[in-house]
Amino acid sequence: MELDKSLKVDFLSEIKGIIQQARTNAVRSVDFCRVQMYWTLGKRIFEEEQDGKERADYGAYLLKNLSKELVPEFGSGFSYRQLAFCRQFYKTYPIVNALRSQFNWTQYRLLIQIDNPDKREYYELEAMNNCWTARELERQINSGLYERLLLSNDKEAVLAVARRERIPETPLEIIKDPMVLEFLGLKKEAAYYEKDLEQALITHLQDFLLELLCKGLHKSSYANKFIMQSDLN
Repeated sequence: MELDKSLKVDFLSEIKGIIQQARTNAVRSVDFCRVQMYWTLGKRIFEEEQDGKERADYGAYLLKNLSKELVPEFGSGFSYRQLAFCRQFYKTYPIVNALRSQFNWTQYRLLIQIDNPDKREYYELEAMNNCWTARELERQINSGLYERLLLSNDKEAVLAVARRERIPETPLEIIKDPMVLEFLGLKKEAAYYEKDLEQALITHLQDFLLELLCKGLHKSSYANKFIMQSDLN
């Protein structure tokens, strides 16, 4: 007996989903193995540096010579710059069990370049909670999302929401791309009342709509009638 056509489509879609998910998991597994490898390299480099700590330039010397030996055999993934990232990676995340399997090396490389621990934790949590790709994480960092959120919220509140320890109390706390405050005529203060933001939005929306309306009526015979009626109101 022939299967219903819609069932065939659903069945095929499910099978494709299984295959795609398996491939995705395989890629993530490879990515995380790479992350673990770079962490282990960073650990060994750091330990070796400590043995030669009496020489101030030993770290640079070690990385340069190690890279010279590794690149011809294993490729550019072990360049001087990459090995320096490995060392920084271990210093930033010294506990291997704290590494997140959802993140690839590119994401971690972006995170370890953030000096502020609170800022780094915020982006790490947001990237995990929202399933950000490396490109999206980089975009959010470059856009100054963390700094702009702090303009309207205190640091602990922002981190508490990112950690999912607290439910956001206002719309401002869940906006991922906060509006430019200068557009609203608001100064860069530590906190804002919702009514201030609401009033600024209303004011600019009124100006915008009036500008559009006036342009539309500029060449219309009804323009004078509209203006007169507005004066009467």
